[in-house]
Amino acid sequence: MVRLVSLLLVVVLGLAACTAPNPGSTAVGADGKPLPTVYRIRPGDAAKIQFRMVDSVNALRSASGLTPVELNSQLNAAAATHSRDMSVQNRPWHFGSDGSSPIDRVRRVGYSGAMLGEVISETYETELETLAAWMEEPGTRRVIMDRNARDIGFSWFQESNGKIWWTLVMGGGQPSLVGL
Repeated sequence: MVRLVSLLLVVVLGLAACTAPNPGSTAVGADGKPLPTVYRIRPGDAAKIQFRMVDSVNALRSASGLTPVELNSQLNAAAATHSRDMSVQNRPWHFGSDGSSPIDRVRRVGYSGAMLGEVISETYETELETLAAWMEEPGTRRVIMDRNARDIGFSWFQESNGKIWWTLVMGGGQPSLVGL
């Protein structure tokens, strides 16, 4: 009888170990945090992602008593150009492969306001996770929360392996006289 109960207990425990994992669960790393997953951007998601970013930036700015910013197609073009170029260079930095600076790129697209700042990232994270990371750093936070900002450009380039190169450009006010 003891053998039968022991055998049944082993079978029950064995079957319990074979249950399918919870579909809502995620794999956890040694640090206890969820392992990263690849965030894939589909071609039809571009407008949703840009407006989600602008709405999030404006919510942060509003909470600090700042004026909202508007999406600007010229700044979007400068951001898109730089995101693709960072991928080509395989490094997140503010200079283009042709030696261009953020100010050069903004001028090239014909933006008439002042270029106030550019923030960049190389990641597999979503745009909102990236914004949260930017807001934790004083330098990038200062660009996003610049009280003179009136326009925003936001774009990205995603490589086939899922890596995303994000670029956000803030502009507004009168153009700078620096370098003229």
